[in-house]
Amino acid sequence: MEVILKDDVKNLGYKNDIVTVKPGYGRNYLLPQGLAILADKSNKKVIAENVRQAAHKAEKIKTEAQGVANQIGDAAFDIKAKVGETGKIFGRVTTLQLAEALKAKGIDVDRKRISFDQEPTAAGEYTATVNLHKEVKHQVRFNVVAE
Repeated sequence: MEVILKDDVKNLGYKNDIVTVKPGYGRNYLLPQGLAILADKSNKKVIAENVRQAAHKAEKIKTEAQGVANQIGDAAFDIKAKVGETGKIFGRVTTLQLAEALKAKGIDVDRKRISFDQEPTAAGEYTATVNLHKEVKHQVRFNVVAE
């Protein structure tokens, strides 16, 4: 089943992409949630026209995303967590905490666009990937420190 995505869907594609999905996934999740529309002839033409008209807007958005990536740079952020005697974290370090650490430095990034390369389980240094644009991904270093 071919569908046209109306919004970015993690591990599937980006807005206006034409993707092939299993019929149940498309019919029971993507279409009812409003995340996709069927990829028939008329919808493909409409999306092609919209993409053509939005090309210059997309370039502006990409340059803004690149600016945010440059603003983050190679900075390392500290995230405080309760740590046991062995250095293991009680609870979890979440993307929300990293988004708040970025926001404290004046960088506004949605927590849904952050993913950990390795799940933080102990105090130490980790990296996360910030998906700012479909062509702009940036690695962010962060340290988990004891409270």
